[in-house]
Amino acid sequence: MTVGFIGLGMMGSGMAANLQKAGHPIVVHDLTRQAASLHLQNGATWAQTPRALAEACDLIFTSLPTPADVEAVCRGDTGLAAGLRPGATWVDLTTNSVDVVRRLHAELASRGIDFLDAPVSGGPAGAASGKLALWVGGDEQAFERCRPLLNTIGDQVIYIGGTGAGTIAKLVHNCAHAAVGTVLGEVFTMGVKAGVDPLTLWAAVRQGALGRNRTFDIFGNRFLPGQFDPPSFALRLLHKDTMLALQLGRDVSVPMRLCNLVGQELTEAMNRGWGGRDSHSFLALQSERAGIPPIAVPREKLKAVTEKG
Repeated sequence: MTVGFIGLGMMGSGMAANLQKAGHPIVVHDLTRQAASLHLQNGATWAQTPRALAEACDLIFTSLPTPADVEAVCRGDTGLAAGLRPGATWVDLTTNSVDVVRRLHAELASRGIDFLDAPVSGGPAGAASGKLALWVGGDEQAFERCRPLLNTIGDQVIYIGGTGAGTIAKLVHNCAHAAVGTVLGEVFTMGVKAGVDPLTLWAAVRQGALGRNRTFDIFGNRFLPGQFDPPSFALRLLHKDTMLALQLGRDVSVPMRLCNLVGQELTEAMNRGWGGRDSHSFLALQSERAGIPPIAVPREKLKAVTEKG
């Protein structure tokens, strides 16, 4: 199988290098030949255009900054789509738009070409070391055919579902990263301004109930199984603690924009009469607003995921 790789930036460079280390000859393309210099020194072949690369390869990877970049590489007389042949597979490692992913899939499927959306998580260091999560959407049989090569790129390769599912998982992850980081920034600046040494504060709170959990594990205890009774920590107590923290923020003149929104959520749940339920019960408000049924994942299935690490 001839493998192509387009996009040798901070993420793509390491992933392409790992394909080479695993013994796969690759054809490469980027905006400049210089970007591919290390890969060319290690035996890669240069393609002058995305189309030329597609014409030479059975499996093509792209790792690009934005959806617009993916479209630019794909379109036109010298674009990737013009050179793709029936039976080929395009794996897009970009954090892309769900609309773009689904449109490309539909266009290529009509020509007998598989398209997988497979955004990655782990940063440049993970790309270089091969310690990446890959969240893959698209045809499952195409995924299985590509799995051996995907396993050379990352150590956590997961098939998520149909076209766009991998992209959705990545967007959930990165938006949560931004939101959680913002909230942590609010509460830590409050704590430091209120008089606690930053290192001491960090070392202390990371040993609390939240700090000892992996970020997403907190959802596996209550929200995902949809079980808020009996409580392990009552909502009324979390509401009280949050209100005290917001008051402290006001006392030391630290803006707490997102935390104030959280306070409003807790107050709404309290007004529903949920004070005696588990502290995570306020999360059910969002399912209601989203117009989806209450989430109820069997605990044995959740346990199987956590035990895998």
